[in-house]
Amino acid sequence: MSESPDALRSALDRAFANLTQGREAFTPQLTLREVGTIANVSTGIALVSGLPGVGFDELVKFRGDVFGIAFNVDEDEIGVVLLGEYWNLHAGDEVERTGRVMDVGVGDGLLGRVIDPLGRPLDSNGPVAANERLPIERPAAPIMDRAPVTVPLQTGLKVIDALIPIGRGQRELILGDRQTGKTAIAIGTILNQHGKDVLCVYCAIGQRAAAIAKVVATLREKGAMDYTVVVVTEGNDPPGLAYIAPYAATSIAEHFMERGRDVLIVYDDLTHHARAYRELSLLLRRPPGREAFPGDIFYIHSRLLERATHLRKELGGGSLTALPIIETEAQNISAYIPTNLISITDGQIYLSPSLFQLGVLPAVDVGQSVSRVGGKAQRAAYRAVTGDLKLAFSQFEELETFARFGARLDEDNRKVIEHGLRIRACLKQPEFAPVSVSAQIAVLLALSAGLFRDVPLDRMPDAEVVVRKAAAEIPPEVCERLDGAGGLTDADRTTIIGIARQALAAFHSAELKPEV
Repeated sequence: MSESPDALRSALDRAFANLTQGREAFTPQLTLREVGTIANVSTGIALVSGLPGVGFDELVKFRGDVFGIAFNVDEDEIGVVLLGEYWNLHAGDEVERTGRVMDVGVGDGLLGRVIDPLGRPLDSNGPVAANERLPIERPAAPIMDRAPVTVPLQTGLKVIDALIPIGRGQRELILGDRQTGKTAIAIGTILNQHGKDVLCVYCAIGQRAAAIAKVVATLREKGAMDYTVVVVTEGNDPPGLAYIAPYAATSIAEHFMERGRDVLIVYDDLTHHARAYRELSLLLRRPPGREAFPGDIFYIHSRLLERATHLRKELGGGSLTALPIIETEAQNISAYIPTNLISITDGQIYLSPSLFQLGVLPAVDVGQSVSRVGGKAQRAAYRAVTGDLKLAFSQFEELETFARFGARLDEDNRKVIEHGLRIRACLKQPEFAPVSVSAQIAVLLALSAGLFRDVPLDRMPDAEVVVRKAAAEIPPEVCERLDGAGGLTDADRTTIIGIARQALAAFHSAELKPEV
């Protein structure tokens, strides 16, 4: 049944009254927008005019949700570093201020994810759950907020844990020519943090997509992605993304550190980072210096690595350990960028191409490697057995150089060389095969006690494996002392040496026939 004309007129009057009331109650909200235009676009940068209030490092927005960072703030134009697909931008397009600096999402939701420096997911696990955002550029912790480095960070690599130890909160540089195993050491260290309550951040800067995929696959296969965040920029990404990548990764790591967690961050590698910054600086017409790098190339790395530290207990006691990687050319560790990083960090691990070609893996050159902090954090059990090994290995390397020239050696020197060759054989280790503390101590004690002296050199790999397996028989209370801060007692030393001696008995038997 249709409504009466009076009822319809009444409904229209009520609707009109509500509309009038809503119109009178509406208060327009005026939003101030500062909009400029693109004057010029080139590879990775844009010159913008018409943003008089923009600040240094402020984030600006282009069409298509492309962002950029105001880098050069001049009187008549702004040089902007682009962070996206700049090939879609053209002169005359609008640019808008955002009023904030570049930030990145942080939180536990990032663990196990592969993201880019803008926080966008690069895996197939859906959106990234970040409950907080932090600026990518943050001041380093003040000196009075820092605590000494006292706890070791075990890498699982015998040569590093024994001779070049790293502490939690330290910055240890890994450098060497290309294809000498730098990334393998860093990834092996991440794998060794399984079950040790250490979170990891792996930052790949300008790497090949295939290399990154291989690293992520290894981390997933070994179960390390559960406690790892991977921040990725590929080789074909804009140089601006490569520039901000390590800063974004460090902010992600700092979030965990400030909540009392121990964090390990790997920068792979800062050579690409320096080259990306040089490219941006030259495009923005900043004055070039040595090797065409800008004058502040030292500062971009020092302000990054100074953020790695160990906080005081009152601030949570968290730590951020940094393993920056640098690629050298023709073994030249005195080049511009390597010397900069060596002077900033607390030590370096140098990988020698010569050792790599000889099959000594990891190819760590102990003579040119040093840890300026980690020795104070090294476990007492290591210090009790590595002092003599360092001296013996140094003497061996010197004598080995003379022996190459056909120099005549007496009996004592020949014994030093034989012992040194066995030390080197014991320090060899397969890729991504970390060794536990108790197994490392067992091998090192067997070396110090001369148990490998009668083992043929070609049987040393087998003998070393036998000792490592025998370390499982070490009593639990002794293993606890090895993992703790306590020292190695005489009884512990005797127990471990006895286990190693029994394991090596077959190699010392006169009836053992050499393998064909």
